[in-house]
Amino acid sequence: MIETPFIPFNALHALALVARHGALGPAAEALGVTPGAVSQQIRRAETRAGLALFERTPKGLVPTRALLGVLGDLDTGFTALARAQANLMAPSQDRNLLTVTVGNVFASRWLIWRLASWGAVHPEVELKLLTTGTLVDLNRPDVDCGIRFGAGDWSGVVAEPIGTHAVFPVCAPALAERLSSPADLAHVPVIMDQSSMLSWPDWLAAVGQPDLKLSGPTISDPALAFDAAIAGQGVLLALGIMAEYGLERGQVVAPFPTVTHSRFGYWFATAMGRELPARTRKFRSWLLGQMNACETATQKVVARRHI
Repeated sequence: MIETPFIPFNALHALALVARHGALGPAAEALGVTPGAVSQQIRRAETRAGLALFERTPKGLVPTRALLGVLGDLDTGFTALARAQANLMAPSQDRNLLTVTVGNVFASRWLIWRLASWGAVHPEVELKLLTTGTLVDLNRPDVDCGIRFGAGDWSGVVAEPIGTHAVFPVCAPALAERLSSPADLAHVPVIMDQSSMLSWPDWLAAVGQPDLKLSGPTISDPALAFDAAIAGQGVLLALGIMAEYGLERGQVVAPFPTVTHSRFGYWFATAMGRELPARTRKFRSWLLGQMNACETATQKVVARRHI
């Protein structure tokens, strides 16, 4: 009997982490192994798959088109596994458990990379994430708070904005070299994120180009849309806080200095009328601190490019 080749779970996890970080070191730290071990996992995955999954460039490891095509499935799978593990561990009365409902994109692209910081600051609070693409009722007794994307106008919810909802285009550094003014967007691919509430017309009006015609690939998954921008497949209109990680590591740049602000963004949400326990107040304070640091870092990176 001939066994069908398969890619081991650890190798799949390494692929997803390196694709997000663009380097072996951060992925190794997240996995608790050496960069050499991560490199071996990547080689094993490429051998089993029978094709290259990363391009080795001077600026880091860039996922190939084949890997980009499955990153969304990998993210969904690992998120589901984390959720299943959390659900199998029934909460006990003597455990300080904080349950947060959060969207898949925010969890995978922003929050998950900062959880080590939360654990270091508040080791006494156990964090449980309910990741979902739908709104969870915040009045449920087993839910403490949520992180939601929208305009903050949900009925029966107290919503506090996270960050300033700054919006600007981002793209791979090589593509940015073709952009000397916003008018040049008519001559390069522009990624259309079908699920995004961010407005290209608002940004184009702010730069005096309200009638500019844009064209490019249409993508329904916001995480994949950002991956496509990193891979140089087009210019993406992004929320600054979600672009911070890629900007800091040079995966993407902001080709223009103009920043607009959307009424849509991320909010810290709790049920109206509910008294917040200490664990929820601690998480809100930590979250806002992390977000402020993220925004400051983003502003500095954008400003340095346009001095």
